[in-house]
Amino acid sequence: MMKPKTVIKSEFIAPCGMNCALCMARLIREKNQCPGCRGDDSGKPKYCVQCVIVNCDHFKETKNKYCSTKCTEFPCTRLRNLDKRYRTKYHMSMLENLEYIEDLGIRAFVRWEKERWTCSECGGTICVHRGFCTSCGQSLTEEISIGN
Repeated sequence: MMKPKTVIKSEFIAPCGMNCALCMARLIREKNQCPGCRGDDSGKPKYCVQCVIVNCDHFKETKNKYCSTKCTEFPCTRLRNLDKRYRTKYHMSMLENLEYIEDLGIRAFVRWEKERWTCSECGGTICVHRGFCTSCGQSLTEEISIGN
């Protein structure tokens, strides 16, 4: 049996630093699978389509792809609240993700994410929202650590 492969690409990284490849709306849904924040709006949950961060004027005015210190509002209230929720519930920090992208670049970040969110048991993808591998069901939340 062939091992499932974790597929994380730069186009799955949202402006806020969320890795849409790890989202349950992409990994678990069989119908209307979400294409991620950078994808077409069809299939996206309403809250993603209306996201204040994705629809931020800063992205319309600049060529920046991610929230960064280049923005005078960084980190904005919405981003700080999102980061706090994800740190608490899902063991992931949007602000740390964005810092990593700004310091080392998107390619290095994608490699790091693949390393962090690939199941050590089967090679499948760990769902950030559920804390288990979507291929084998292994609970792996404890393997993910913020800042490593």
